[in-house]
Amino acid sequence: MTFRLSRRRFLSTAGSIAAGSIAMPYLSRAADRPMVTHGVQSGDVTLDSGMVWARTDRPAQLIVEVATIETFKDARKLPVINALPESDFTAKLLIENLPSDQTIFYRARFRDLSHTLIEGEAVTGRFRTAPSTKRDVSFVWGGDVAGQGWGINPDDNGMFTFATMRKYNPDFFIHSGDTIYADGPIPAEVKLPDGKIWKNIAIPEKAKAAETLDEFRAAHKYNFLDDHLRAFNADIPIFVQWDDHEVTNNWSASKELPAAYKERNIELLAARSAKAFHEMYPLRESPAEPGRVYRIIKYGPHLDVFMLDERSYRGPNGPNLQTEYGPDSYFVGPEQLAWLKRELKNSKATWKVIASDMPIGIIVYDDAVKKTGSEAIAQGDGPARGRELEIADLLKFIKAENIRNTVWMTADVHYAAAHYYNPNKAQFQDFEPFWEFVSGPLHAGSFGPGEMDNTFGPEVRFVKAPGLDKQNMSPLGGMQFFGLAKIDGASGQMTVSLRDRADNLLWSTILDPKMG
Repeated sequence: MTFRLSRRRFLSTAGSIAAGSIAMPYLSRAADRPMVTHGVQSGDVTLDSGMVWARTDRPAQLIVEVATIETFKDARKLPVINALPESDFTAKLLIENLPSDQTIFYRARFRDLSHTLIEGEAVTGRFRTAPSTKRDVSFVWGGDVAGQGWGINPDDNGMFTFATMRKYNPDFFIHSGDTIYADGPIPAEVKLPDGKIWKNIAIPEKAKAAETLDEFRAAHKYNFLDDHLRAFNADIPIFVQWDDHEVTNNWSASKELPAAYKERNIELLAARSAKAFHEMYPLRESPAEPGRVYRIIKYGPHLDVFMLDERSYRGPNGPNLQTEYGPDSYFVGPEQLAWLKRELKNSKATWKVIASDMPIGIIVYDDAVKKTGSEAIAQGDGPARGRELEIADLLKFIKAENIRNTVWMTADVHYAAAHYYNPNKAQFQDFEPFWEFVSGPLHAGSFGPGEMDNTFGPEVRFVKAPGLDKQNMSPLGGMQFFGLAKIDGASGQMTVSLRDRADNLLWSTILDPKMG
């Protein structure tokens, strides 16, 4: 359930409350109170708004207080919203018309719907609204969490890539997808090649691939058990998108599910996954298309972020060698492609960051063992074919409309890389040069490097991967990666760096914006 808060209500002094002014009845046990079960989150923050999210353990009302001072001296209590079983007791609140470039502090608690005098303890969070002036902006990005059976291991300090990213206090985090591995069980123990044992926190719902709605929900809630992730979520807003493992590996409408699945309908699995995904993240809902993931987030004069959905509208994961554009070669699909062109053309921001859940030039096979079928965009060396037709059309449009400073950021392949797309080295050449930066996994097995496709002329300027003889390396191998981007407010320069979970700088570059 989503509630909208008006500017008048937010700024009004009427109803203001001081910190701790709500009377809390004495209870003998904390378990008697409705809990904030999985921390708090904020997301999709703009110039004047932001989403907040929390989950409880019973039918309850979410109570949120917001303030511009960390002590909550100027706190305002917002109208309550319900958290019910239909949404797995989650609730999210859209707060609109906030002051720009302002740190907003919020705290969330729940009131028991059956006993309205009983309220639980509050959990606090914060986010900063986008600037209206050209100040410095920074963000982190990455994907791939709790994959390949590598879950939360207390002996390895859990998912501490999130603690490393949090140290930078970025304005926001782009989650590039594979937020969960619904198809990947997490056992209590995994034997490592050297004979050591990786020990996971294990829950019954993650003993098998997710098929029911509750199993999809549990996969998200499993990740929220990690202390580092919850602390990160409380401080850093998330701009989230999905990829394949939110449903099952390499899913498209043509997916043939493994024999272990009792549910044979891939569309029904995807529908259950989508419901859980939207319940579990502070993602804005679209009145035009409920459940839509693609959207633009405007973060001040220097930055627009274009969040893509490369799952919901794609054609089948077949050979994709068509030379004519049609349903079999859809990747983002005609409607999303038209939206992206329109929003790119209308963008006034210095930088247009295209958040893609899959890379352009890395070949990702639908069947990695047989090396057949197409899971991503790249179809192999040669002219644009299949899904590459959409990218060729988009790149040609960007050049024709003189759209400046587009940068692609992605994850998915479980290694770090920087690609410079050079038309002089491409088979399809009707485009301006651009960069694509790859990061991840944040907490999953490490793979790669992948084969490159010369259609759009990618030059591999940097790559860090475990090597083909060490695939599915555990997080103990250290090859857990994230990206960090910083935009200088005065010059507009963007510095992009790729880092590992120990915060070692692996590679960096400075991009000068093209003006006019």
